Amino acid sequence: MTSDITATYTPNSWHGKLDLVYAHRQGATQLIHAHHQAPLKVQRPFYPEGKLVCHSVILHTAGGVVGGDKLSSNFQLRPNSQVLITTAAAGKIYRSNGRLAMQNIDIKVDAGATLEWLPQETIVFDGAIYRQDTRINLAENATLIGWEITRFGRSARGEKFLQGNWKSYTEVWQQGKPLWVDRQWLPGNEEVFHSPHALNGQPVVGTLVFVGQAVSPEIIEKTRSLYTQQRHSPQRGEPPHGDGSSELSTHHSFGVTRLEHGFLCRYRGSSTSEVRNWFTAVWQLLRQSLLGRSDCIPRVWQI
Repeated sequence: MTSDITATYTPNSWHGKLDLVYAHRQGATQLIHAHHQAPLKVQRPFYPEGKLVCHSVILHTAGGVVGGDKLSSNFQLRPNSQVLITTAAAGKIYRSNGRLAMQNIDIKVDAGATLEWLPQETIVFDGAIYRQDTRINLAENATLIGWEITRFGRSARGEKFLQGNWKSYTEVWQQGKPLWVDRQWLPGNEEVFHSPHALNGQPVVGTLVFVGQAVSPEIIEKTRSLYTQQRHSPQRGEPPHGDGSSELSTHHSFGVTRLEHGFLCRYRGSSTSEVRNWFTAVWQLLRQSLLGRSDCIPRVWQI
């Protein structure tokens, strides 16, 4: 297995870049600067819920990431801008020939601005060598709702993530203070795939984070109940444990944890649609309860 320290890039690799800057002007959020370098691209902004919230869809025109690719994205939300960013399709990290694929995401959210960062799921093929670094800097009174859903191996084909290396480092800072730092590493091998401290034989993991303000115990309990409502039945499962985590079947698990200025949801199981439905319900709850917005599913999700 090749380490990411020794991995190199080749002239045939994609070195894609995407720089987006949003600003609030005359009652509307506008995309005022967009620079892209293939294979990354952004569609023309959408306004399905009025001019206040700008919806953007990112495309990866090459269809997937291979060893040696390096992608860099920089998003800036100027004061009071309101932005929802998603992706046009599931991301694919292909099997590597020994070289590292990397993605760096740098996000700055200024005072009074809100970012909803909701990319579609990522499929990590067996044998992929991939690292993603995400750093988010929030100003005072800035808000973030973000998620990451990852499937390890093409499960429909019976593939498991038994070779390769996956790393995902995420940091959320506010005025020089770390609010949430999450470092995940999954080496591809049989032991890790089946370990109860790793995947526990399940191919799908998900993380949703809300950062921006303290949340009430009622929001936390509602978030937990949204999952149990769709999973709980007399034949399988049990009520949530006192620590907030639940085992609703032999292998599926979820948890909700309060943060100093928000909360965190975790999922481990076999169903992308299950975690996506739960995260979507939580996102809509946050929109209604804390942002004062209505439901508005990005149309690219419905294609």
